[in-house]
Amino acid sequence: MSFNTYGRMFRVTTWGESHGPALGATVDGCPPGLRLEPGMLQHWLDRRKPGQNKYTTQRREADEVEILSGVYEGVTTGTPIQLMIRNTDQRSKDYSEIAEKFRPGHADYTYWMKYGVRDPRGGGRSSARETAARVAAGGVAREALKALLPDLRIRGAMVRMGAHEARRENWDWAEVERNPFWTGDARAAALWADYLDGLRKSGSSIGAVIEVTASGVPAGLGAPIYAKLDADLAGAMMSINAVKGVEIGAGMGAAELTGEENADEMRMTQGGPVFTSNHAGGVLGGVSSGQDVVVRFAVKPTSSILSPRATVDKAGRETEIVTKGRHDPCVGIRAVPVGEAMMACVLLDHVLMHRGQIGDGGGEVG
Repeated sequence: MSFNTYGRMFRVTTWGESHGPALGATVDGCPPGLRLEPGMLQHWLDRRKPGQNKYTTQRREADEVEILSGVYEGVTTGTPIQLMIRNTDQRSKDYSEIAEKFRPGHADYTYWMKYGVRDPRGGGRSSARETAARVAAGGVAREALKALLPDLRIRGAMVRMGAHEARRENWDWAEVERNPFWTGDARAAALWADYLDGLRKSGSSIGAVIEVTASGVPAGLGAPIYAKLDADLAGAMMSINAVKGVEIGAGMGAAELTGEENADEMRMTQGGPVFTSNHAGGVLGGVSSGQDVVVRFAVKPTSSILSPRATVDKAGRETEIVTKGRHDPCVGIRAVPVGEAMMACVLLDHVLMHRGQIGDGGGEVG
């Protein structure tokens, strides 16, 4: 089995390679009767597509999405939705010199050891280009969530580049759409611009941390043991190419807190219970609490760099490798819309599972 499908009720199967003729997603489980047109998905793909500024790969892809099935006269039918994005700017010759070598930090070696064959063109299936299909599928999930949970809002941002962290006191969500780094701290964006420009010109790269927040999530999504909302979110974010760490709420920082500090105390208001803090990241015991769901994930530095690196080839000979071609100096920049898409897919999956088991039931307070 290849395990290219994610989800239980809302199922997304991605397909295609970085330098193949096309890539895409098959979305199964989308409710019928929703308005869905390519333009609704294109908005999200335009945020992720390459070549938008000097801080991302200069590969030029329109990333135009086509809906091949599952929609009739602009309305979802409840049958599988096939989404396709054609590749139009491949330069496979950039990888001809490394077809016999394993690039350090890439999946070349592990794919070869597992399958005995690999597609060296841009990393094939392991390329971050695969995430375009996720963003398209996430657009479908957003439209379904809009109908089922109209108050839900999903927002992502970069909160760290290398050792340089955005400051919360400077945060403005409106700023996220105004700078190339998707951060709410305008001062951090200016610092990162100079910092990344130097790395880009030297042929190096740097990692980043992305935060995705979902507000308006109702209490009760998730399950206590094997379908925990936070576990599914962690798995979804970790499945994104180049992600090496995920945390929910306080995450690793919770290990530094005392029990008194970590406990999200509750108070009663006319509108119902409220929490005085959100160290849990909106999930308690695997089930959503009604607070904002907060997820952060760490994206490693792009492994394709111009500095010579020691490696071996298929014949077992020691050698050096320099990765040419067009690459992101900080792949985390374009990971923001990908993280948002995965948040949407997970939340819709859990909304549908909750409706299937509980319906309109559940407890009340007050």
